[in-house]
Amino acid sequence: MMADQFQLIESKEFRNILGTLATGVTVIVAGQGNTIRGMTANSVTSLSLEPLLVLFCVAKTAKFATHLRQHEGFTINVLRRSQLALSNYFSGDWPKDAAPPDYELIPWHGAPRLNGCAASVGCKTEEFLERGDHWIVIGQVLALHKNLEPIDPLVYFQGRYRSLRQDD
Repeated sequence: MMADQFQLIESKEFRNILGTLATGVTVIVAGQGNTIRGMTANSVTSLSLEPLLVLFCVAKTAKFATHLRQHEGFTINVLRRSQLALSNYFSGDWPKDAAPPDYELIPWHGAPRLNGCAASVGCKTEEFLERGDHWIVIGQVLALHKNLEPIDPLVYFQGRYRSLRQDD
């Protein structure tokens, strides 16, 4: 197909196609003390091994984007299947006023990390890149934490939460 023959692609179709890529579910946390906020994200990836860098994407219109710019670091917390309530809480789909019972923060590098997660990455914010309707946030890795087995990650695929079936 020639470059000038591209067809108009609907955003819903685009989301459906990319929804066929299974991803882990994370909660990004930023802030200290009484100003801690978080966001559920599946747009997280490693960027570089030298230096150690990660990136995630956040909508420009998200309140968390403004909050993140006011702090020097963040944590990426990889959720377990048993932490689905935390994903809903930080995505705004939590139906209750109080946080889920397993919501516990531990002081850490970059920002607090969520207790009980499969893994956490503590980061110093390096750069915000503006692309389309999102910010690409790049962080320098300061610390790593892996929790005890079994990991049993929470997975997102085709618009729904899933789990991995363990093959023996």
